[in-house]
Amino acid sequence: MTTLPDPAPLPAATDPAERDPFAAARRGEGVLLAQFDGEPIPMILGHRAVRRAAKEWQTFSSDAPCRVPIPEETGVRSIRQLPIEADPPLHKAARDLLKPIFMRPAAPEYAARIEDLVARLLAPLVGAGEVEIVRGFALPLQSTALTHLIGMPESAAKEWIGWGVHVFHDGPDSAAKGSVLDRYIRERIAAARAAPGADLFGAMTRMRLDGRPLTEDEMAGIANLAFAGGRDTVITAIAEIIAYFAGNRAALERLRAEPRRIAAAVEEFVRYTSPLTHIGRVCPRPTTVGPHAVAADTRVSLCWASANFDETVFDAPEEIRLDRMPNPHLGFGSGHHNCLGAAQARAILRALIRQLAEQTADIAIVSQVRGEEHFGALVRHVGFRALTVRLSARPASSR
Repeated sequence: MTTLPDPAPLPAATDPAERDPFAAARRGEGVLLAQFDGEPIPMILGHRAVRRAAKEWQTFSSDAPCRVPIPEETGVRSIRQLPIEADPPLHKAARDLLKPIFMRPAAPEYAARIEDLVARLLAPLVGAGEVEIVRGFALPLQSTALTHLIGMPESAAKEWIGWGVHVFHDGPDSAAKGSVLDRYIRERIAAARAAPGADLFGAMTRMRLDGRPLTEDEMAGIANLAFAGGRDTVITAIAEIIAYFAGNRAALERLRAEPRRIAAAVEEFVRYTSPLTHIGRVCPRPTTVGPHAVAADTRVSLCWASANFDETVFDAPEEIRLDRMPNPHLGFGSGHHNCLGAAQARAILRALIRQLAEQTADIAIVSQVRGEEHFGALVRHVGFRALTVRLSARPASSR
């Protein structure tokens, strides 16, 4: 069987500790107590422990509006994001309403539209000199792809791109940005109620939850998650993939020759990059996590990134193996809260790899500024604040 070239680390991340700063704590107590805005939160680190906690919603609850993200978002929004900030049975009821929309990317015709979109956005950048990827390509791609998912014209993405890489936290005034998003959503809801269309907003006016119409806040919470959830994570994954292939051209050429391997490669990129480091849960009752007592109404963290480097589950987790099988990563979460947008992310990343292989002959990094997340004295490198590259065109005769 043909195998891919030997894996190599991403540029500027040769030290495994930069990707997996949780290793020592995971191998020890399995829990890291970290401070987030002065709040001590025990982070659950092991793969099996994270999966188990993700299923135990009675102990580790998502019924905590604005407190599921870490840091919490109580200062930037006041509505519950549905379905992510709910437990069963509300979670399942809300999720079932949205499945027909969020599973569209699994259809071949939808994947073809995303492929065309990636091709159109990438083409002007190839051979154009220095290109900043994060805001110059990844952000427009994520935003424009979202128009396809929620059934709006591509022109609508122009306003969304202006919100930045993270709807709430890209800039100095998160509260103001949250107000902009909330105002936009409520204007769209009002327009849809007056003249319901085929987009997400029109669909929500026709949805029924427990036999009744959705309230305005419920519609706003669904839309808020659609715009904010998965935005920075998809952008991070896009930039990470481009950076990897800048230093591993042979791997991209092999995927071009064997496109059936692209799906597995995407799963490995999601595992290795783990764009969403962790997510919060609130404990309704006192409990313990490892050696740490957790009081009622305080939070714990499910650390997807640590779980994805658990050496008891993944052989040589510090390596990128684009043909890794099996690959039980938790990059899209676990349990009943597995990511509703996973099909959209997969469609974008698969199309990205195919188009990089078809359109480029070389990718060269000009400059980069790594993203950092801090956990006390530990630092995790994830994504890029900026990534400037040169994309050389593949000759038309070889396409």
